[in-house]
Amino acid sequence: MNDSLPPALAKIVQRFKRASEPKRRYEQLIWYAQKLSEFPEADKTPENKVPGCVSQVFVTASLDNDKVTFQGDSDSQLTKGLVALLIEGLNGLTPSQIAQLTPDFIQETGLNVSLTPSRTNGFYNIFKTMQNKAVLFQQSVSN
Repeated sequence: MNDSLPPALAKIVQRFKRASEPKRRYEQLIWYAQKLSEFPEADKTPENKVPGCVSQVFVTASLDNDKVTFQGDSDSQLTKGLVALLIEGLNGLTPSQIAQLTPDFIQETGLNVSLTPSRTNGFYNIFKTMQNKAVLFQQSVSN
């Protein structure tokens, strides 16, 4: 078990690990997707688009008291679930906490087994995009 995972992300990983069948994992992703707060249409811009995803995925990040808050959306329910899972796992962390994360937790969820290769790839791309946005905050703080 990865002890370096932030509590919220560790909880999500555990939840998916317990779901042994792909169908259960999909149901959980859909559940996350439905929990996601409304994404402003105005933020659906090229700068916020996640590259390398088959579906349209948008992510924004804001910084408040050195804590990052992400918002996101996708036109695919499953991908939206992936976005929601990452938002729930990463929201409220500092830029440096997010910068230190490795995508290993994606394998720990077992989702890479359930998802198609292009979706798994998209999952990594969404994570990387969120991480890059957090790192930008880190740089602007230290300059």
